[in-house]
Amino acid sequence: MHDRYVYLARHGEATSEEGGLTDAGRRQAALLGQRLRGVPLTAVHHGPLPRAAQTARLVAEQLDGVPLRVSEAAGDYVPYVPERDELPAEVAGSVLARLAGVSADERARGAELARRAGASFTGPVLEGDAPRHELVVTHAFLVAWLVCAALDAPAWRWTGLTAGNAALTVIRYPPGRPAGVLVHNDVSHLPDELRWTGFPAALRTP
Repeated sequence: MHDRYVYLARHGEATSEEGGLTDAGRRQAALLGQRLRGVPLTAVHHGPLPRAAQTARLVAEQLDGVPLRVSEAAGDYVPYVPERDELPAEVAGSVLARLAGVSADERARGAELARRAGASFTGPVLEGDAPRHELVVTHAFLVAWLVCAALDAPAWRWTGLTAGNAALTVIRYPPGRPAGVLVHNDVSHLPDELRWTGFPAALRTP
């Protein structure tokens, strides 16, 4: 058994929920690829929507022959909707209001895709003779979900995290030890004008 390192990145800034990247988003993606040049990546997984697929392609252009693999489990979905009794009283109203529009079908689909993401992208490497390094270009909800799972946080806690466009999160899954979040929401590869896009203005920091 060996360590698995999963590099999670939200897609670059997009024109719309269903659209491709803006000029800024394309620059973010290229810079993320440059940041990852020294990492021995074996694959770049990405969600099926245009903004994730385009980000992954631009990242891969900066790398040396790393294959692209589309994955529905890396897509844009709500991974988990909590019940009221799971939530602290002081946040229950706001969390449930935020997720009120998620249908029963979307809940079931999100739960299944989140399970598949965990099976595909997390945990130590069971076969092979070396640690594995993989990039998953995805969306803010899955980044939050996998970070909370790595920290063994309550399932509802993903609702309190977000991720900037082209920000980098790295999780290590060692055999026989708890997972570790090595880096979260790192935008050091981006110049000031490209940082913190994807965040509400109130959450942006210098």
